[in-house]
Amino acid sequence: MRLSLRNQKQLAARMLKVGKNRIRIDPERLEDVEGVITREEVRKLVHEGAISAAPAKGVSRGRARKVNLKRKSGLRKGAGSRTGKGTARAPSKQMWELRIRSIRRHIRHLRDRRIIQKNVYRRLYLLAKGGTFSDRNDVDQYIEAHRLSRRR
Repeated sequence: MRLSLRNQKQLAARMLKVGKNRIRIDPERLEDVEGVITREEVRKLVHEGAISAAPAKGVSRGRARKVNLKRKSGLRKGAGSRTGKGTARAPSKQMWELRIRSIRRHIRHLRDRRIIQKNVYRRLYLLAKGGTFSDRNDVDQYIEAHRLSRRR
């Protein structure tokens, strides 16, 4: 009949500052561990390696890495995966910068190609600054509607 090692495990757990389930006892040295009753004796067995603490188990990042790789390549980013407002994902200032740069580049191109006159360019520039146009196509529609392109 073998004695329970509950007390020894409890002592060792307190000493090693881990949970009781993490205490490992060398099966070869079971007889030595059974006879132990004091903290000093347990400490000696820990030093000898008969009693040890198992390493802590972590949460594996493997699955997370896999998902992050897919996100990097553009997958798993659909409407159902998004949280937060649209302006949180891409701030409104950033969206404005992209839009205004595109529009300004476009009207500069129209001016340089002599499709519009300089005074029209200036007017369109100020309208764009005021937020009149949503995109380059909007600028073209405005020019057409107001007949601002040069006469040929």
